[in-house]
Amino acid sequence: MEQLLPFIQDYGFPVVVTFYLLHRIEVKLDTLNQSILRLPERMAEPTHVTNTNTKKTV
Repeated sequence: MEQLLPFIQDYGFPVVVTFYLLHRIEVKLDTLNQSILRLPERMAEPTHVTNTNTKKTV
């Protein structure tokens, strides 16, 4: 916390909060980007779906 005080004094609280939030969201955006890039590979994989919701009629 003591490391942030000079930044807050020099740039102001809103700027420091904005940079903090941008840093936090950057990691999540990188993860999302990697997931999107792997999506075509995952869609090409065969899937084994079993239908467990079939109703039996008597």
